[in-house]
Amino acid sequence: MIDQADKFDVVVASYGLLQLEAPLFAKKRWHTIVMDEAQSFKNAATRRSQAVMALQGDFKMVATGTPLENHLGELWNLFRFINPGLLGTADQFQLRFAGPIEKAQDKRAESAARSRLKRLTQPFILRRTKSQVLTELPPRTEIVLPVELSPEEMALYESLRREALDKLASLEAPQSQKSIAILAEMMRLRRACCNPELVAPGLGIASSKLATFAHLIEGLLENRHKALVFSQFVDHLSLIRKHLDARGIRYQYLDGSTPMQERKKRVDAFQAGEGDLFLISLKAGGVGINLTAADYVIHMDPWWNPAVEDQASDRAHRMGQQRPVTIYRLVARHTIEEGIVDLHRHKRDLADSLLEGGDLSARMAPGEMLAMLQQGLGAS
Repeated sequence: MIDQADKFDVVVASYGLLQLEAPLFAKKRWHTIVMDEAQSFKNAATRRSQAVMALQGDFKMVATGTPLENHLGELWNLFRFINPGLLGTADQFQLRFAGPIEKAQDKRAESAARSRLKRLTQPFILRRTKSQVLTELPPRTEIVLPVELSPEEMALYESLRREALDKLASLEAPQSQKSIAILAEMMRLRRACCNPELVAPGLGIASSKLATFAHLIEGLLENRHKALVFSQFVDHLSLIRKHLDARGIRYQYLDGSTPMQERKKRVDAFQAGEGDLFLISLKAGGVGINLTAADYVIHMDPWWNPAVEDQASDRAHRMGQQRPVTIYRLVARHTIEEGIVDLHRHKRDLADSLLEGGDLSARMAPGEMLAMLQQGLGAS
């Protein structure tokens, strides 16, 4: 089919097909190339990104709701496609922009680097916010719902936290490896906040977060509301499914392993009224689906980047939604989850700061991550 592309005015392809048939796509010279959901090739080291960069075209553009999700290298990769050479090589970009901005060790150097980067990129960026485009959307309310963990849960959490600190204190490794080790320990603590069953299945400790969720949806379903339920952990969703199954609550389910055809089938079923809840893994349901049958969104665990959560919430708060949308974030008190929400509150998103000129948030350094781990029971 790609060999016969000259017979058609427009060729529409998925990223999967592009990656699979990369040599055939790269052989042709295209008049115009438009890459939608461009965050799909944000990582320069992936085969998908390599397939995209090999495309030849007279005019290129990208469209994305999240030009930056994690770090400035993602922006560099997008510009490597649409305007090669503008931001230099990866090493040059790191030296001139990403290093000074993300490490933020010298405020003057950070401000100068940010201004230079903004001057270079702004002429090539057309930004339209959701509020500008969809003025008819109903209001959206966001609520952080604190969850008080039981004494048994807090004892487990604290033992895991202390164990993590002891393990990291004895770790002799390069900084990059230490960062990975810290993230792994933080991940374990985050899972403990969700449900003790995820980290200590033999202890039989009940989950306060599951109990809070059960109480919340009881009220929603009584008042005939429908809700999307997001978690980044598939096994956390599995525990929620068991709870719903035991109570005969109807739901749809979607995670990264769901085949594309089945995914569409379940989305259509929910939109048609089959199911009161839709359980979705955060990464699988963050983009590309319309679920306006729901007017509530529940995030069972906070994600590092609020932009990713917002993309997920937008599955309900989008064109076609007629009712106000309420978004709940369940956050375990006195835990690392409060630290994550604090990051949301006090650090501006990278994309906003670059596009709007606000204070640029830095990527978390190992010391910052360790400080978050060191906050124990006395934290508020």
